[in-house]
Amino acid sequence: MELLTIVNWWAIIVASLVSFVIGWPWYGPLFGTAWLDALGKSADEIQPSPKPFIISLVTTLITAFVMAVLIVALNINTWSDGALLGLFVGIGFIAASNISDAAFCGWSWKLVAIQSGYRVLYSVIMGVILGVWQ
Repeated sequence: MELLTIVNWWAIIVASLVSFVIGWPWYGPLFGTAWLDALGKSADEIQPSPKPFIISLVTTLITAFVMAVLIVALNINTWSDGALLGLFVGIGFIAASNISDAAFCGWSWKLVAIQSGYRVLYSVIMGVILGVWQ
């Protein structure tokens, strides 16, 4: 239970919200068309629903919490070390898992790159926020 008291919950919330908000331009104007193409869907086939957004926000909060615990455990207190940890987490855990899933699920490399790129970017940004805001 000590983990719940040693992390900065405001930093976790802000890092989560910033990371979540990055998804709008990433899956919208930047890569929205390519993402839909990689999914083999059109915009008309995507049914608007709050469920995936809620799930995504919760998983982003979980990621930020774990990053905050790692930052405290590793005594990280600079933006650059936080960014480096975020890069390692993003590539080493998230992108690597996505690539493994893609091998079994038959996802295109385009889809893996879009999905993993977003998560690596938000992991780096989380690391920066959590690294400087102890």
